[in-house]
Amino acid sequence: MSALETFETMLAAGRDNLLLRFSLGNEYFKLGRFDLARTHLEAALAFDSRHSAAWKLLGKALAEAGDPAAALETYRRGIAAAQDKGDLQAVKEMQVFARRIEKQLAGK
Repeated sequence: MSALETFETMLAAGRDNLLLRFSLGNEYFKLGRFDLARTHLEAALAFDSRHSAAWKLLGKALAEAGDPAAALETYRRGIAAAQDKGDLQAVKEMQVFARRIEKQLAGK
C-alpha cells in the first residue's frame, strides 16, 4: 500500500487532523494533482492557520496549477502567519517565492 493509499484510508476512517491533511496535500502535490493538494492543504490550515509549511506548499501548488495571483496571495498570508509564529526561515522562503511571482506578474 502506498503512502497516499494509507493516508486516504486513515482519512476515510475518520482520523482527520492537521498532519494527515498536510501529508495528503504533499502526496498529491508530488503526483501533480494540484487541485487535490489544494483541497487537503486548505483543510490542514483549517486545523492551524499558522502552519507555515502548509502555507508554503499551498502557494507552490497554486503556482504550479497556473494561478500565480492566488499563489501570491497565499504566500502573503503565509508570510504573515509565519511571522506571527516566529518561523523566520519560512518567512524568508515565502518572500523569495512571492517576489518571483510579483516579477512574473509585472512582466505580463
